[in-house]
Amino acid sequence: MTADADAAETGTPEDGAGRSRKKLLIFGLAGLVLLAAIGGGVYYFLLSGGGEEAAVSGGAQRPVSEQRPAVFFDLPEMTVNLSSEGRATYLRVRISLEVTNREMVQRIEPYLPRILDAFQVYLRELRPADLEGSSGLFRLKEELLRRINTAVYPARVEGVLFKEILVQ
Repeated sequence: MTADADAAETGTPEDGAGRSRKKLLIFGLAGLVLLAAIGGGVYYFLLSGGGEEAAVSGGAQRPVSEQRPAVFFDLPEMTVNLSSEGRATYLRVRISLEVTNREMVQRIEPYLPRILDAFQVYLRELRPADLEGSSGLFRLKEELLRRINTAVYPARVEGVLFKEILVQ
C-alpha cells in the first residue's frame, strides 16, 4: 500500500497543477473573446456611426418625410389681471397660433371671440406663481392649446406660440 500511496500522492499534485493551468487558459481565452466582442461593438456604434448610416451606405435609402410649411395666425394682444391677494398683478401676452394651412386660418377666424373668451377666463384664474419657470409656461401653453382646440372643433390648431409674455 505504500507504493500505491506514493503513486497517488505524486499523481495528485501533478493533476491539480494541470487542471488549474487548463482553467486559467480557458478563462484567459474567454476573457479575450469577451474583450474583442466589446471592442467590436464600441467600434461599430461609435466610430462607424451606428446602424443608421451603415444601412444607408449599403444602398438602402431612408424615407424622406416632406416638411410642410407652417402657417401662423396672430391673436390680438391680451392684458388680464391675475388672481392675487394684495397688490394687483397683470399679465400681458401676445400669442400666435400654428396651423397647417391657410384654409385652417379661415376656419378659425369666425371663432375668434370664443377663443379670446376662453383665454381670458382661464388667464384670470392664474396666480403669478403658476407662471414661474419654464415648466409653468409649458403647462400654460398646453392648457391654452387644449382650450383653443375645444373652442374651434372640428378645426385644429397645432401649436400655441408666445410672442411676448410679461407679468407686472
